[in-house]
Amino acid sequence: MSNKNRSKYEVLLKQLPQHILFSVTEKIQRTINPAMLFAAGYKDFYGKRFYWKDPQDDLIIVSFGHVQTLQATQDDQDRFSYIENEWNQIINTAMIKNDYLVSGTGPLILGGFSFDQSTVKQEWESFANATFHIPQIMFTFTQGELYLTINLMTGVNDIDTLLSVEEHIQKLLQSIDAPQLSLPNIVQNNEIGADHWKQAVQKTIDRIRNGEMDKVVLARKMKIEFDQPILSEQVLYNLLKQQYESYIFALEVGNQSFIGASPERLIQKENEQILSTCLAGSIKRSQNLVEDEKLGHTLLQDEKNQKEHHFVVSMIKQVLQPFCKELSIPDSPTLMKMRDIQHLYTPVRGEVKDKHETIFKLVKALHPTPALGGIPRREAMATIRDVENMDRGFYGAPLGWVDYKGNGEFCVGIRSGLLKENEAYIYAGCGVVGDSNSDEEFKETSVKFKPMLRALGGNE
Repeated sequence: MSNKNRSKYEVLLKQLPQHILFSVTEKIQRTINPAMLFAAGYKDFYGKRFYWKDPQDDLIIVSFGHVQTLQATQDDQDRFSYIENEWNQIINTAMIKNDYLVSGTGPLILGGFSFDQSTVKQEWESFANATFHIPQIMFTFTQGELYLTINLMTGVNDIDTLLSVEEHIQKLLQSIDAPQLSLPNIVQNNEIGADHWKQAVQKTIDRIRNGEMDKVVLARKMKIEFDQPILSEQVLYNLLKQQYESYIFALEVGNQSFIGASPERLIQKENEQILSTCLAGSIKRSQNLVEDEKLGHTLLQDEKNQKEHHFVVSMIKQVLQPFCKELSIPDSPTLMKMRDIQHLYTPVRGEVKDKHETIFKLVKALHPTPALGGIPRREAMATIRDVENMDRGFYGAPLGWVDYKGNGEFCVGIRSGLLKENEAYIYAGCGVVGDSNSDEEFKETSVKFKPMLRALGGNE
């Protein structure tokens, strides 16, 4: 920050009332590696870091520190509306200095929602039903430019706080270096409740055949133990090398970190324009090009996978139509090929009737889609609670960012895991329909474990 701008902001801060958000954004003329920047914050900001990269590399966000945390903790509350209302109250009184009409700059809240607020918490004790942070320091990489946003909640010693934040920024920029990336050794790898999970799949198949539901997505988890604590940046670097075409994210909350590489967008909103993704139905990849093409062709022709995919397309269309004056959805899916797996993929584009419609309402309407929950939604969720026997936490749930204009983007938190000191939990799910086979579904989830297992240094 220039001395001229600092002096201007110091004068402004003296005039502001207490307990309001003050946010200032400036462009920085500097080349920085975002992942190295994230790692540079370990010493001062461990437990309060956030990383976000979209699949096209259009936007990367790296943030440090929290000036305020927004959490929904009550199981019976509307957590989507609660976070939206809390954020609106902050924004309505905020002093925002942002001269750039650039998405992802200015004050944002960063975080996400749990998959199911009715689930008893297990390993996810640091995460509420909704956990969002207003970062103190945020770097935005977009369109070949770099922007810095500084946020603070006004109080008694605002000038001192601003100077302290500037010192932290200088320290971050001076500390950027290639970090030590050697992963700790895995001492134990446990696929939790494998036999129980297969039984749960069969029970669900029976219910579907009895006409109780059309589809249910069941997930399972693997626990990995290390000889030393595992750090977010170690896993983040591997994901960026191995799964770069995905959303790459890391959300630290205390001594826990939710991290992953998701191929699936839930919703993106920028003014009137929205984007969503229908991603359901999958098959493995092959290193043999001819075999890989055959697998893809098989997937495109497979009745079970086509049925799964149709459920998702139909539901997303039904949910988004009331919000939109235009909605464009192709008639048939194409293939989305990731490193380990290929999916049936249908993009969704729309134009909302009201550009002031916030992304929170869209997230609430969409989550969970049939790609992670099932059809009908209520019966599928009841079955998941009954047979799955685990807390998904933020796995399979909306994770992303929202700006001060109601725009933002959320991915679906799949191909992901929870880091907790010397432990990691990774998660994978599959769609169960009437003609599913429990052994085949188990194999499918094993394939979906691969991205995180590889990033953690495990055997595939």
